[in-house]
Amino acid sequence: MSLTDTYKLNNGLEIPIIGFGTWQANDDEAKQSVLWALEAGYRHIDTASGYKNEEEVGEAIKESGIPREEIFLTTKLHNREHGYEKTKAAIDVSLEKLDTGYIDLLLIHWPNPIYSRENWKEVNAGSWKAMEEAVEAGKLKSLGVSNFLPHHLDPLLETAKIKPVVNQILLNPSEMQPEVVKYNNEHDIISEAYSPLGTGKIFEVDELKELADKYNKSIAQVVLRWSLQHGFLPLPKTVTKERVWQNTELFDFEIDSDDMKLIDSLDGRAGKAKDPDTIEF
Repeated sequence: MSLTDTYKLNNGLEIPIIGFGTWQANDDEAKQSVLWALEAGYRHIDTASGYKNEEEVGEAIKESGIPREEIFLTTKLHNREHGYEKTKAAIDVSLEKLDTGYIDLLLIHWPNPIYSRENWKEVNAGSWKAMEEAVEAGKLKSLGVSNFLPHHLDPLLETAKIKPVVNQILLNPSEMQPEVVKYNNEHDIISEAYSPLGTGKIFEVDELKELADKYNKSIAQVVLRWSLQHGFLPLPKTVTKERVWQNTELFDFEIDSDDMKLIDSLDGRAGKAKDPDTIEF
């Protein structure tokens, strides 16, 4: 296993097994941190319309000098952009802001935002149709979802012509979402882990401190390695250069089975996911 390894998606394309997240990174931070990430060897960058940094992410990709086809780029629909016509327009806006020629993966960011709560199933189906047309037009390569639970995915799969390749969810030792991961696995959908390091609380968990000492690694490195050994796709985010590099140093050790079980037992110790059916945005 290495930073350049990939998972095979259900459409035959490949995605790097670890990505670099840009949530809560402002303009300058987003551009600089993505440049550092690409320098450190990341080839998978994750942004979103709602992060308001697509332009800066695109600038970093272009300025890096790395060929476009070597970089896997993900963005996401804003909650206000759901529905066929809105999604169709939003795709073109993201393409213009990123200015990278095409988008490797577009996700529906949330399944049931307040703007479409009354008829979210139909609205999601409309968005998906627009996304499928964008694949046919060469604007997008792959489609996926984020924060979807099984009851959100079921109706989407009934109407979709193109299957989602990933479901990006909050996934870390404190929030393992076993029912969602099981569903994803059964449908050949990769479980991407946003906030794979949880919140700051995870760094105060004594068991993780002890494991970090045991493996001579940081808590972040242990948790990211745990994620990879579960077959998840973690998306660590940092705007600190040193940590950008540290978060790539995951491939010179392996967590043993007993310690994997110990980390699994930490569920709930440092926060849980928001309910996508009751979010207020």
